Order: sequence, then C-alpha cells, then structure tokens
Amino acid sequence: MFLLGIPPDVVFDDLYFSDTWQTVFAIDNSFFVWGALCGLACWHRSPWAVALTGAALLHLLLDFPLHHDDGRPHFWPFSWWVFESPVSYWDRGHGAAWVGPIEAVLATSAAVVLWRRRLPMWGGAAVAFLLLAELWVVRQWLFFFSSG
Repeated sequence: MFLLGIPPDVVFDDLYFSDTWQTVFAIDNSFFVWGALCGLACWHRSPWAVALTGAALLHLLLDFPLHHDDGRPHFWPFSWWVFESPVSYWDRGHGAAWVGPIEAVLATSAAVVLWRRRLPMWGGAAVAFLLLAELWVVRQWLFFFSSG
C-alpha cells in the first residue's frame, strides 16, 4: 500500500479477494506446502530452515482460527475449503477487541524472553523494533478496521 500508493480500500475491497491474491494466499498459507518444506528442512538438518518453516507452521496454526470471513484455503492444493471462524483477529465485530490485546501481551512476553537472553545490542534493537511494529499493527486492527 505504501510503496505502490494503493489506497487501503482498494487493497481490502478489491485486490484482497481477487483470484490472483487468493491463489497466492492459498500457496503461502498451506499446511501441506509448509509441512513439506519443514520436513525437507529437518531431513537436511538445517537449523535456520527448520526455524523458518516451523515459524510458518506456528503462524498457520494461529491464523487458522482467527479469520471470520476472510480466511485462506489452508489445505491447498488438496482443497480450496476455507474455515469461517466465529473469531477474527482484526474485526471488532467478531472478537478483535479481545484478540488484539492478547496478541499484544503474547508479543511483549516473547520480546521479554528474548531480551533476557542477553542479546547483542543489534539483536535487542531488532527485537524492540519488531515489537513496536507488532504493537502498531494491533493498534491498526483495533482502531481502524471493522466489518461493521
């Protein structure tokens, strides 16, 4: 949106539900794709690849139950079925008012755990930056987005 100057309403009203974007979402949100990649990472004993693919699978496990009417086909390429959760991470009409704060607390807790590991200065700065970015996103979901 910011780099290409595309207004949010065009992204979320038009592009988001286009066939092209939905196909990309299907591929990059597939339990099967990330599971296969994680299996390959484990087989090759690549710590960075295991961490990356494991993080992707963790994201999918948390993503799956938090999309009300904008979910993704997490079982692609075997199915285009989309779970419609009663809960949404961004839509206040479907629980975002309590999901967002829980997400913020979990992100802050994870940052504290990382800081306690006595990271080098650049690592601590990176964690702080990522935490601030996460809290900014939670703020956006809570105060600017709603399906109602």
